[in-house]
Amino acid sequence: MAPDDRKRWSQRVTETSNALDLEPGVFTWDDPRRIALSLQRSAESSGRRKARPFQSAMSMLNFYINRAGSQLSESQRARLEAAKDELRALYGRPRRRPPP
Repeated sequence: MAPDDRKRWSQRVTETSNALDLEPGVFTWDDPRRIALSLQRSAESSGRRKARPFQSAMSMLNFYINRAGSQLSESQRARLEAAKDELRALYGRPRRRPPP
C-alpha cells in the first residue's frame, strides 16, 4: 500500500462501507438528532449490514469519531457524542451517564 493509501484508508471505508449507505456529510451536520435519525434510516434500510441496526449505526458513528481523532473540534466532538445519546434514545437504550 502506498503512503497516501495508508493515510486515507478510513476515508475510503467511510465512503464505501459495505454496511451502510450514508447521506453525504452526515457527520458534519449541526443537529445531533438529525445525525442520529439519518444513521437509523441508513442502518434499518441496509440489506448488507451484518449486525443489528443499532449496532451498525453506533459502530459507524464510533468509527468516524475514532478515525477523525484530533482533527475534530471540541464542538464537533460534543455534537457527535450527543448524536450517540440520540441514537440510544431512538432505539430505547439507556443514555450514557454524564461524567462525574
